[in-house]
Amino acid sequence: MPTLYAVGVGPGDPELLTRKGERILRQAEVIVAPVSNPAEASVALETVWQFLDEDRQEIIIHQFPMTSDTVRLVPAWQEVAALIASRVEAGRDVAFITIGDPLFYSTFIYLLRIFQVSYPHIPVEIVPGISSIHASAAQALIPLAEGDQSLIIIPATAGVVKITDALARYETVVMLKVKPVYNDILQLLRKTGREDSTLFVERVGSMQQKILTDFAEIATHTPDYLSLMIVKSSSLN
Repeated sequence: MPTLYAVGVGPGDPELLTRKGERILRQAEVIVAPVSNPAEASVALETVWQFLDEDRQEIIIHQFPMTSDTVRLVPAWQEVAALIASRVEAGRDVAFITIGDPLFYSTFIYLLRIFQVSYPHIPVEIVPGISSIHASAAQALIPLAEGDQSLIIIPATAGVVKITDALARYETVVMLKVKPVYNDILQLLRKTGREDSTLFVERVGSMQQKILTDFAEIATHTPDYLSLMIVKSSSLN
């Protein structure tokens, strides 16, 4: 039966795509790649381009506004949902690709909800992907958690108060989306004495990958949007 697949393509390294993900991308008749800015390339599409066939597959790059304004957001999601549904109903498998994992801070989550309500007759299958968190820890050789340690993942945009609470309660704190509040985070890490226990990773798995553990370098760096920090309760050294 024709199906909508959500394929997590990992953090940017084609070799981190799962075998199942590659198989589905090769066989799907339609590939949908999200972008927030039409002037920028799709990281997800760049990651899997070598597995696709332009002559056989329809490749759709669709813009999704980066906003919390539901007046703009909802119509954009409904539009792409209708586009995908029309392909599936015409008998074609569709693969929606997303960096990382489809159900972990992913744009696909909104789309999934629309399909569950408006297109319940269309099968949806999720193909998990490797998150930037796991890839970053692997590249830096830093354990995320062991034994009875606890870990929390928090969008840095949640604010300094929540980050401060997380640092006090958990052995490992992973902060995503650090760019908008980067200076505030740096001040907090200095205040809490975490300079020697902070890992900064940017665009992990790509040619632009950057890994920093020296706090002086972290403090002078201008982060990319695809950046995160892993802060441990003890020194990384």
